[in-house]
Amino acid sequence: MDLRNIGINFPIFPILEDMLDIPEEGEKGEQNPSTAYVRDAKAMAATPADVVEYPNSYVFIVDMPGIKANEIKVQVENDNVLVVSGERKRDKDRDNKDGVKYVRMERRVGKLMRKFQLPDNANMDKIGAVCRDGVLKVTVEKLPPPEPKRPKNIEVKVA
Repeated sequence: MDLRNIGINFPIFPILEDMLDIPEEGEKGEQNPSTAYVRDAKAMAATPADVVEYPNSYVFIVDMPGIKANEIKVQVENDNVLVVSGERKRDKDRDNKDGVKYVRMERRVGKLMRKFQLPDNANMDKIGAVCRDGVLKVTVEKLPPPEPKRPKNIEVKVA
């Protein structure tokens, strides 16, 4: 997919092309990313999110339209990577039932995912998630700042 062919030529496009190119059938190599990597990259690019820092916590706000709360996964990988994922499926009951067909389909279906590297002061034991009206809010409390180290007094003995 060469975006220059349609008159678009920005320096970022070759990078995006490399990320989104899917290898041809039977084509393998180090230059081509795996299908799972491409799918995850597209899912992350299509999942909008905000990150807000409060004095005592971090809040990750992720749009998850059309996904029920019990179908959303919130996980911590590698001790400090917050992963939010879900999948919006197409309503198959409407397809080909009594002559009903989609005339236009613009809402995204498929995997939604975001990954966030958590800061060092994130409390991994105090993470909560709430989904309301298709918006997921994940709250990660901050650890209290470490107490300053006091000097250690050493008793001087007479020899």
